[in-house]
Amino acid sequence: MIPFNAPPVVGTEIEYMQAAMGSGKLCGDGGFTRRCQQWMEHRFGCKKVLLTPSCTASLEMAALLLNIQPGDEVIMPSYTFVSTANAFVLRGAKVVFVDIRPDTMNIDEKLIEAAITEKTRAIVPVHYAGVACEMDTIMAIANKHNLFVVEDAAQGVMSTYKGRALGTIGHIGCFSFHETKNYTAGGEGGATLINDPSLIERAEIIREKGTNRSQFFRGQVDKYTWRDIGSSYLMADLQAAYLWAQLEAAEKINQQRLKLWHAYYDALTPLAKAGRIELPSIPKDCVQNAHMFYIKLRDIDDRSALISWLKEAEILAVFHYIPLHDCPAGEKFGYFHGEDHFTTQESERLLRLPLFYNLSPANQRTVINTLLSFFS
Repeated sequence: MIPFNAPPVVGTEIEYMQAAMGSGKLCGDGGFTRRCQQWMEHRFGCKKVLLTPSCTASLEMAALLLNIQPGDEVIMPSYTFVSTANAFVLRGAKVVFVDIRPDTMNIDEKLIEAAITEKTRAIVPVHYAGVACEMDTIMAIANKHNLFVVEDAAQGVMSTYKGRALGTIGHIGCFSFHETKNYTAGGEGGATLINDPSLIERAEIIREKGTNRSQFFRGQVDKYTWRDIGSSYLMADLQAAYLWAQLEAAEKINQQRLKLWHAYYDALTPLAKAGRIELPSIPKDCVQNAHMFYIKLRDIDDRSALISWLKEAEILAVFHYIPLHDCPAGEKFGYFHGEDHFTTQESERLLRLPLFYNLSPANQRTVINTLLSFFS
């Protein structure tokens, strides 16, 4: 079986994990945590990066940090993972879903302003497949209406928009290091990027169970105390050790994934030109990280037939999100503003092909040839 995904392995993970085990500090904010955070701050030009147990935790941190209250409204696409919405629903917010653009599967920036009410507090753009949303427009809308922007950049590590790293453009950014992402912290993991300096001190407090423990360990206070609401949002240093191995090889991983992405694109272009499928679209201002390679079929029936065809050949290809507004919880905790022109239609056509760092060229050729045989 050719799997849809396999976690990236570069070869130095065990060495660094053993080093962490020998350090005498396995909990959060150890040596490997500091290395990873500093690497991302320098690499992406972020004012403060804080490692977390998951991107879910990072999004929850963001909701706490922005003081989201019951009755507040938060605007986001319906085509996203449940954590994007859950983080704000947990604070009592109402989620307002707007339609997506069919070219990138990202939130349609032209529809955001019409969804804003006096209760709106934040906009949450989701950079689908590591391709940036139209952030200049989104930030201009946010500034005009005095709203916060939380970038769900779970899939966007190493991608850029007009030269700026995804996750560093909004007030807060959220990364994922889950095993399905380009870089992993040994299964789960995330990071919160604080781009507004006024939020940094409170972000550290919220992450440390609501205490000023981080300031205590830096010698800024003589004892640490309970200062605010918070939770345990620290990544274990053992996981950070695994992640550090990945970040050291970040460029190598990125280039390999891009090579695989372009191999798919080139091989399937004739099918796209013949009108049999649609291929991903990358806007000119965006540099993507090859997080995902998807194709779009004619409809859900074609997609189901192709999934079965590939499965017969022991190749696992999968569709993606069920739009949140069409789920029981989405109907309970949110609503769709405007018309659903593309969210449902495009989600039912999309199929993701195997793409991961350790995918061999031979296995990729098998995927391509099997897919081509379906259309022949």
